[in-house]
Amino acid sequence: MAADRLTALDASFLHLEDATSHMHVAGVSIFAGEPPTYEELLAHIDGRLSLVPRFRQKLRFVPLSQGRPVWVDDPHFNLEYHVRVTALPPPGSEEQLKNLASRVFAQQLDRTKPLWEIWLVEGLARAAPDAGADGDSEESQAAGGARFALLSKTHHALVDGVAGVDITAVLFDTAPEPETPPGRGMPWQPRPEPTSVQLLSDALLERAIQPAEAVRSARAAFRAPRRLARRGLDSVVAMGALARTGLGAAPSTLLNVEIGPHRRFDRVRADLDDIKAIKNKLGGTVNDVVLAVVTGALRGFMQQRGEPVDDVTLKAMVPVSVRRENEYGMTGNRVAAMMASLPVYEVDPIERLRILSDELSGLKESGQAVGAEALTQLAGFAPPTVLAQAGRLQARQRFFNLVVTNVPGPQLELYVLGRPLVDVFPLAPLARRQALCIAIMSYHGKLNFGLLGDFDAMPDLEVLAQGIRDSIQELRAAAGLGRRRGRRAARRRQAVGTRSNGATDNGSSS
Repeated sequence: MAADRLTALDASFLHLEDATSHMHVAGVSIFAGEPPTYEELLAHIDGRLSLVPRFRQKLRFVPLSQGRPVWVDDPHFNLEYHVRVTALPPPGSEEQLKNLASRVFAQQLDRTKPLWEIWLVEGLARAAPDAGADGDSEESQAAGGARFALLSKTHHALVDGVAGVDITAVLFDTAPEPETPPGRGMPWQPRPEPTSVQLLSDALLERAIQPAEAVRSARAAFRAPRRLARRGLDSVVAMGALARTGLGAAPSTLLNVEIGPHRRFDRVRADLDDIKAIKNKLGGTVNDVVLAVVTGALRGFMQQRGEPVDDVTLKAMVPVSVRRENEYGMTGNRVAAMMASLPVYEVDPIERLRILSDELSGLKESGQAVGAEALTQLAGFAPPTVLAQAGRLQARQRFFNLVVTNVPGPQLELYVLGRPLVDVFPLAPLARRQALCIAIMSYHGKLNFGLLGDFDAMPDLEVLAQGIRDSIQELRAAAGLGRRRGRRAARRRQAVGTRSNGATDNGSSS
């Protein structure tokens, strides 16, 4: 049986991980209703693990680093290790939930076990009686205000952000009581774990045939972007665009300092309709508006810290999905990256959005993402020791100041054990000398921001969170939309539209 070996991109996340940089993606999900019991949640997850077999597998490393690690069934798999329960002390505020999430996400996953965890958090306070632009939504009110949370952690080597939406959705239903819940499948029996000798011999055999395979892969990598070739670009040009735009040093900023192992988490609630309305008035795409919001927030944050902003252009690494339609729901990473310049120097929010819109349109035409994908395909045939050194070298470089990732999520209401999902806040990992990461996810008419910062370098993370709220309001005012007072009417319209036609537009690029 062929080894289920990590791709070069998946393996790179292992090489980037060290005592201070934890390469897991995470999420905070808030539900309306009384929490399920721990036993109910265990049974629910156990009944669906057959749909995600990778979640019962662990990593095995090849002796002498002669090959990338492989996935193998964990013969000692224990669901109770991966699914945990805790409770917030009274009063159970969202501030306490943020503190708990910060501590949970600061803990590395154990590489000797399957690389994921889910925490059931009880004791979350009931929803506030009124729902503002960043308050608790009326879905909680409908359930009497009771709430609970799930914290999830999955190693980046296992799943990328877009695939993570699909994998997480395995645990969700689209109705409180699904008509046809997933079957449990056949009883699981782990396959025999390979010995170290087997791992080494398999890797050496692959190395023996690798030269011919590398040639075939290189040809495929350079033939892949045929759409760009028809527009006069090929992957050589695309990789050149990536090198020119993406590999120059980013400016030195307060965001690029040595980080420690501890984290701070904060969140911002927003409405997808607000972002679309700004886009419709001022132009660009939803993603352009999101980056303009982030740029405005960073400008205010740097000014609050007393940092200069004139003539400052930050570089953001913006992951983009290159996952093909037939690959959705599969584990593993299918991502490339574009380097976007954020015009922090620009005072006018409308001009800020125009600059970003023009640049992002140019980046897409330049083929940066295709160039990054082609390089990733070729990296699959680099010797593992070289790949490891490249990963460590990448961690020491400063090609970008921060990561900003926008993941389109499902636009229909989801449930776990009959309880509706109200909010989800994504988190992406911090690399070395990257003190801040901003992850955004759309869900059921909402667009929520998850901010992860280094504990020591970002003691004022809440200032940046407020800056995001202020930046949205600034763009709304510039677009002549007025100040947002509440979300109830928009949420009712969204609920009616979803029930009537099952619309699933996530607005990620329109």
